[in-house]
Amino acid sequence: VPDRVMAHLKLLEGDCGGFNVDRLEHCLQTATRAHRDGRDEEYVVCALIHDIGDTLGTYDHGAIAAAIMKPFVSEANHWLLENHTIFQAYYYNEHIGDDKNARDVHKDNPHYEYTKEFIEKYDMPAFDENYDSMSLEEFAPMVRRVMTKS
Repeated sequence: VPDRVMAHLKLLEGDCGGFNVDRLEHCLQTATRAHRDGRDEEYVVCALIHDIGDTLGTYDHGAIAAAIMKPFVSEANHWLLENHTIFQAYYYNEHIGDDKNARDVHKDNPHYEYTKEFIEKYDMPAFDENYDSMSLEEFAPMVRRVMTKS
């Protein structure tokens, strides 16, 4: 499974989706930022694969990442992956005629602030074409360790 996940992440290379970095670079930046901020490996791997489903399930890509990681991560990180898309919407929904505060439906969830912080600190800033990201190969050992936990 870890090798298939790494191979699928490589498929995100070259797909910019209208952004100034491709989807792979965005994932690398998100994970690098989390790693450099001292987050644990499980969190960093979640940051790395949070958008792995973007090209397969654009409107609910978080559910794809959550399904992949469910056996390997905490409830908080699983919830973060599954719901990060509605938290991202805070930054663009009003531009497409939707409610930017749609995430507030989860305001009472114990993982609300945790997920909000992920978006603000790691996900949203990760579109910088000048950022010095770690390589996918540097993350491979972390992916293997997290995805082989029993």
